[in-house]
Amino acid sequence: MVEHQSKIERLIAELCPDGVEFKEIQEIFTIKNGYTPSRAEPRYWNDGDIPWFRMEDLREGNRILSDSFQHITSDAVKGGRLFPASSILIATSATIGEHALVTVPHLSNQRFTSLTLKHDFKDRLEMKFVHYYCFLLDEWCRSNTTTSSFASVDMVGFKRFKIPIPPLEIQNEIVRVLDSFTELETELETELEARKRQYEYYRDALLISREGFEQVFLGDIATIGTGSHDTKDAVMGGDYEFYARGRESLHLNSFDFDENAIITAGDGVGVGKVFHFARGKYALHQRAYRIVPNENVDARFIYHYLVANFAQYLEQTSVHASVTSLRRPMFLKYPVSLPPFAEQQRIAFILDKFDVLVNDISVGLPAELKVRRQQYEYYRGKLLTFKEYAKS
Repeated sequence: MVEHQSKIERLIAELCPDGVEFKEIQEIFTIKNGYTPSRAEPRYWNDGDIPWFRMEDLREGNRILSDSFQHITSDAVKGGRLFPASSILIATSATIGEHALVTVPHLSNQRFTSLTLKHDFKDRLEMKFVHYYCFLLDEWCRSNTTTSSFASVDMVGFKRFKIPIPPLEIQNEIVRVLDSFTELETELETELEARKRQYEYYRDALLISREGFEQVFLGDIATIGTGSHDTKDAVMGGDYEFYARGRESLHLNSFDFDENAIITAGDGVGVGKVFHFARGKYALHQRAYRIVPNENVDARFIYHYLVANFAQYLEQTSVHASVTSLRRPMFLKYPVSLPPFAEQQRIAFILDKFDVLVNDISVGLPAELKVRRQQYEYYRGKLLTFKEYAKS
């Protein structure tokens, strides 16, 4: 990487020793807002072939999921105009701080703002270079929001955000270097995903009901309840883990429980999908649930069982398309295939080893992927820092 950086430094010294030109977004790009065609009009959605992107179609790494996006028909296109190929979609409302480079003609929903190069800049800017620079724009957007009914980016400041325009030779070299980082990261992600599928296969095979498994309800083998705190009670750097409703735990200087327990959100996006395992002293949110297995039940076995099956159980028992909140009876009547205690321990031991391999960021592939991402972000920041040319 030092070698690549030295080459770029040499190019900068040779081609733009006095700095590079910066231009505002509104000078460089045609800016358009996305929109959602009426769902009440089937002719807009039936048998469409035009890609229409939502926030859900973005994934980590700012790539569009090629197999997930929806399509609309030409009847749904306002004014008959699509967003051109090689456009950048920036999330400027609700979920802010993400973007994607899209290389086909398309449309998007209203949470996105589309940037397409104006004619005068098509020969001066490589869109892949702009895509990488937009990670800095993402940071700016997250720090410059206005709030009404939902968060949105300060669009006056957004349009005035400046993009550097170094010589194309420098842009292309930066793209080549950063592409090599993303390719390696993609390889690691692919390998890790294969490990996760392997883990899920063995998890399902081990947990499936077999001869000798007792059929019980969770309420018969565990204590189930909620906490008493609100998120605003959290203390930065507090002494004890404070489990709320998100993927990341908070902290408090006091604790409510001292036990081994499975924790899950009572409402929000993590319902039925996000589980924590608490060991020892912890505090709990008033809309999070604690599940404490009885002494003759292995807590880690129940943890793996819930991770594997609870979301599917909710889908099968709910009258709604999706469950947005949980109530205690949902846990009490959750069916569990419970093997003898020694078998519970054996299964939990095997699945714990798999869990470490695919989820523990301190070892193996997750640790390597974390390091690569940190390196990538560090060098991306270094390579995209330019001195602005001072006009005389």
